[in-house]
Amino acid sequence: MCRSFLFLKTMDKKECFFLGKIVKKYSFKGELLVKLDTDEPKLYENMESVFVELRNHLVPFFIESSQLHKSELLRVKFEDVDSEEDADALIKSELYLPLEFLPKLDDDKFYFHEIIGFKVQDKAFGHVGVITSVNDSTAQSLFEIDRNGIEILIPMNDKFISKIDKKNKTIYVDTPEGLIDLYLDE
Repeated sequence: MCRSFLFLKTMDKKECFFLGKIVKKYSFKGELLVKLDTDEPKLYENMESVFVELRNHLVPFFIESSQLHKSELLRVKFEDVDSEEDADALIKSELYLPLEFLPKLDDDKFYFHEIIGFKVQDKAFGHVGVITSVNDSTAQSLFEIDRNGIEILIPMNDKFISKIDKKNKTIYVDTPEGLIDLYLDE
């Protein structure tokens, strides 16, 4: 990332993706440990800068040095964060990067933010509704689908997903018999 990019552009959270969270101090020199929210932490080992959420605003921070620490932790030294007190002020802050820095995915894979607004078509049921969100706070992520004001939850299970048609913004699923009806029967 180039320094001028971050200073010239004010970022809105909708234009960014969640990269991780600062979980604790690493040293008395202001180093911090970031728990990355990624399957490929190596992709983010040599960043020049990131946005840190402070008081509901994304603030650019430049990275002096960084390296992977254990599995998904990134040890970071930000410019101008030189003491334990400076580091304490950042603990539990979330880190973000602009969406354009997300690695490109194959056609059969997607980022959660990409599929909001996609239609869901079930093999047996037909048109289910439109994805409004993805719930990833459960053991298995769920499509949250709106069907005329009724919320339908479908597990994001590879066995259920038949096809992803990004061009037509449609996800084809083959859910177990009766799953969708559970939400519609009253």
